[in-house]
Amino acid sequence: MERYGSMRIYNTLTREKEELVTIIPGEVRIYVCGPTVYNLIHIGNARPLITFDILRRFLEYSGYKVTFVQNFTDIDDKVIVGAREEGVPIKEFTERYIAAYFADAEALGIRTADIHPRATESIDAILNLIGLLDEKGYTYTLADGVYFDTSKYDKYYQLSKLNPEELSAGESQRVDESIDKRNPADFVLWKFRRGDEPFWPSKWGEGRPGWHIECSAMIHKVLDDQIDIHGGGRDLIFPHHENEIAQSECALGKPFASYWMHNGFVQIDNVKMSKSLGNFVTLRKALQEWGGEVLRFFMLNTHYRSPINYTAAALEAASAGLERLKRAAAALSARVDKPENAAAGTEVSGTEVSDAAANLSAALHTAVAQFDKAMNDDMNTAVALAAIFDLVREINEALTGEIDQSVAAMVLEGLYKLTDCLGLDIRPAAEEIPAEVRRLVEERAVARKARDFARADAIREQVAALGFDIEDTPAGAQIHPRG
Repeated sequence: MERYGSMRIYNTLTREKEELVTIIPGEVRIYVCGPTVYNLIHIGNARPLITFDILRRFLEYSGYKVTFVQNFTDIDDKVIVGAREEGVPIKEFTERYIAAYFADAEALGIRTADIHPRATESIDAILNLIGLLDEKGYTYTLADGVYFDTSKYDKYYQLSKLNPEELSAGESQRVDESIDKRNPADFVLWKFRRGDEPFWPSKWGEGRPGWHIECSAMIHKVLDDQIDIHGGGRDLIFPHHENEIAQSECALGKPFASYWMHNGFVQIDNVKMSKSLGNFVTLRKALQEWGGEVLRFFMLNTHYRSPINYTAAALEAASAGLERLKRAAAALSARVDKPENAAAGTEVSGTEVSDAAANLSAALHTAVAQFDKAMNDDMNTAVALAAIFDLVREINEALTGEIDQSVAAMVLEGLYKLTDCLGLDIRPAAEEIPAEVRRLVEERAVARKARDFARADAIREQVAALGFDIEDTPAGAQIHPRG
């Protein structure tokens, strides 16, 4: 199914929504900045993971072939300090946190990237890129390393729109402050070896890469000179992404990324969550408390560019909303699997399809259209979720009457397609219900039909003792784990 060109994306570079037109028609190449692996990631780090996982899913849903790349920064000042404090080799240190990242990402329902390049495995590409910049006169050397001269790139600040007169060296982040730098925003490309730090040989001297050059080199190595979409949190706009543009375009002489997408911050008490401020919650802790599905649903309820406040009330609301989706899916699935649960007269076909079934079929088409419109409008997941809940309301209404089995199956498949696009798995986990519980529920149904309500109530208590609740719905009894 080809629907290329219908999506509009807010481009940080132009500060406007622009139609997505890819370099290669029908294909999208995306690079998203990944974690620096020196600690567990926090809930704020989870937002770009979810944001760009959904972007990838929606583009594939829309018919695009997507190549999705996310890196690991596995050499950095914080990595070196962390490994040294623990007294372990850097490789052992970073592997531990890369494994932790994958475990946490999987719990959030994040699909593994097509390519996960690492900085330490891209040194040749990094040195080649620095070499191109050196040959073209964009670098200079100081006692501590090789620097990029921002004054030689007249488009610097094009992404951040910052006023250079208001900058200080400290705002350049992860760049050593040096009184010898020609310009406050100049940034290091190659840091010369200090003490027992890890190092690699180069024509400028033994050392290691600066932070910014790593991403440009990895993109050039695994994708191409030009990509369609570059993403990350808005805290990366300056200096990281600004510097990526400068060094990449100066070295290669062509536009770097067509679209720049940045997600908003996760806040606690309306203050940005960050490790530097100490007001963060690790993703691992949040997963233990709420689970990955609820955290993802929580993020979906707010447009990706807007700030979102992490509160217990918001998470509880997300949990309730997700449960509502799952119960509707379970009830409709039961109608598909056991049409005898429907009211008498359900066996209809062709022009005999009931009005309820016809209305439900129309509701699905409306929901899909509204979902597509919302997602094509700069990935508005909040509005897309509203379209899904409109469909759920129609499903619940239809379940009180007659539904043709084929219509129920079609609507269920459509519901799954929409929720899958958002990375939400709402399929009933039938395999998790023990056979003994199912046997008791069937026995209870017989008792209820015989109007032996005392026996039915006793069975409900037996089922509860086994850790499950019974919910009576128009589609029949639904079984849910207690908790």
